[in-house]
Amino acid sequence: MQWGGPDFVLVIVGICTGGWVLNTWIRARHGYALEDEWGGKTERADHAAAARLAEENAQLRARLEALENRTASLETIVTDTGYTTAAQIESLRAPLQKAASQ
Repeated sequence: MQWGGPDFVLVIVGICTGGWVLNTWIRARHGYALEDEWGGKTERADHAAAARLAEENAQLRARLEALENRTASLETIVTDTGYTTAAQIESLRAPLQKAASQ
């Protein structure tokens, strides 16, 4: 093979093309934006899906936080001493109501 011959030029072109293909494959595999022929960036196709999932995740987190606050307030009501006192009073009234209805 001669240094200035067509075989050498084809080998150089093949090495450059193989390097470009390998670089593009690695970038695609690891989630980086791909470059086109003119150096422009091409975002991944699932970018819209990721944005949709992020929005849904934020909505679900807000809903979960609201439910946690509601559960905490219900736990406070149930464990409040006034609630247990009211339940005890109602349990004392139950036999009186049964006797009155008979």
